[in-house]
Amino acid sequence: MHDTEEYARMQAGMLYYPNEEQLAEAQQKCLELLYEYNGTRPSEGQKRTELLRRMFAQIGENCYIEPPFYSNWGASHVYFGHNVYANFGLTMVDDGKIYVGDNTMFGPHVTVATAGHPIDPQLRRKGLQYNADVHIGNNVWIGAGSTIVPGVTIGDDVVIGAGSVVTRDIPSGVVAVGTPCRVMREVSLRDREYYFKDKRVDPAAFTRY
Repeated sequence: MHDTEEYARMQAGMLYYPNEEQLAEAQQKCLELLYEYNGTRPSEGQKRTELLRRMFAQIGENCYIEPPFYSNWGASHVYFGHNVYANFGLTMVDDGKIYVGDNTMFGPHVTVATAGHPIDPQLRRKGLQYNADVHIGNNVWIGAGSTIVPGVTIGDDVVIGAGSVVTRDIPSGVVAVGTPCRVMREVSLRDREYYFKDKRVDPAAFTRY
């Protein structure tokens, strides 16, 4: 599968036919593992961990994805660092590559998409597609219901507000919100003192674990 011309075009960001027979067969094998993962019981933690290692292109230690999990290629083009957590309904359109750093969290029903289709209607009628990789940094929190579109890079230590549509790169160390997603402010020392509105951080919280 990896030696085919269509797969090479797919990974290079070129226009290609996603329904080409060999691609479709390879994709189906990946989706079988994804189906098995989503069918696991809550008590089958070890089985889930083993399946994630088989499914992902790369996955670090202490990663957890709450089923149901959706992925075009069963996460076979997804690269996770360590300590990544995803709540219910994560969707990864991983026809292209998706890179996620350490200690990153996904709220419920987040979509990360790498696939796009031509705007020209004649090209689109032919069923052509292209992909653009997505990069998400370390220590990022992506709020519930957010969408990240193809080709976007999100820096380290970023918070993406719930319901945002991220259409452009986001620099490190900021809070960004909206549709389209825009930088609202920098992460500041005040955020270390107040964790939510006027609620102060209990110093004991740093020593409990």
